[in-house]
Amino acid sequence: MTTFKEIRGTAIQSVSSDPTNPEEGQIWYNNTIGVLKGYDGTIAAWASGGNLTTARYALGGTGTQTAGLAMGGITTVRVANTEEYNGTSWGPGGNLNTARAEGGSAGTQTAGLYFGGSVYLGPTAATEKYDGSVWTNSGNLGTARGALGGCGTQTAGLAFGGNVLPGSNPQSVTEEFNGSTWAANPTGLGTARRYLAGAGTQTAGLAFGGQGPPTGFFTATEEYDGSTWTAGGNMNTARSSLAGAGIQTAALGFGGYVNPGGNLSSTELYNGTSWTASTNMATARNALGGAGTQTVGLAFGGNPSPTGATEEFTGAFLSVKTITTS
Repeated sequence: MTTFKEIRGTAIQSVSSDPTNPEEGQIWYNNTIGVLKGYDGTIAAWASGGNLTTARYALGGTGTQTAGLAMGGITTVRVANTEEYNGTSWGPGGNLNTARAEGGSAGTQTAGLYFGGSVYLGPTAATEKYDGSVWTNSGNLGTARGALGGCGTQTAGLAFGGNVLPGSNPQSVTEEFNGSTWAANPTGLGTARRYLAGAGTQTAGLAFGGQGPPTGFFTATEEYDGSTWTAGGNMNTARSSLAGAGIQTAALGFGGYVNPGGNLSSTELYNGTSWTASTNMATARNALGGAGTQTVGLAFGGNPSPTGATEEFTGAFLSVKTITTS
């Protein structure tokens, strides 16, 4: 019989306590408790979750994988519907006061923020705050626009980029929300764009992807420090109408659209410096909602169709496991 030493070149160590910094694939015998252990890697994966009750695209999304929030969007018309996710299924929440799509979003399931977007006749500056059951109107954006990016919290939100009118030049405008009013930052995005994604906070924000004139698709990533935007590492796949989640130093970007190529299922991870490819979603789509973190993400809705499909992302990680014969 082949031994572990013959395979790995070293014998299994017998130690009195688990190593502090084990390496992937390392195996050891803990002689204090009499258990064989190993350090095992788990591969990143998307898994199906419960479908949205109302299938739609161009919707907003925020919250976590087990407490997600979806608002607005388009079925065949713009809707005000809000839904809450509990980690298994979606249930109804309070309707938006202004039915719209392509807005920016921030916050949590019980303290959500939705701003800007497009209504039937054009862009809106409307801002609404959610308390877990009811949406309340708040101070308007300084620049009415749709297809913008957003991140942060209900009391410290960040809005950036977007479109003033369909087909017009994209915006670089950046605005900060203090819980009641918006203030424009004179320093806008370095790359003006629409249909981009966002992640992070008001003082550590992230903008990535998007589209610019006339039909270009961007890989550009920018990092915000509370006053200025600076260039970060480019995405591997240029795209617009993607979703984002996470924080500035651990972000998740997924889905989107590129021409040629169409809808995307590709997923990328950002570490504060560069993007790396991860496991693809099962359903390729654009104009989808996103929530959660880099390791526990949530994707829902989108084009084509529209769809109500929801997928849950579990990031790759390493963990100590007990080795048994079963």
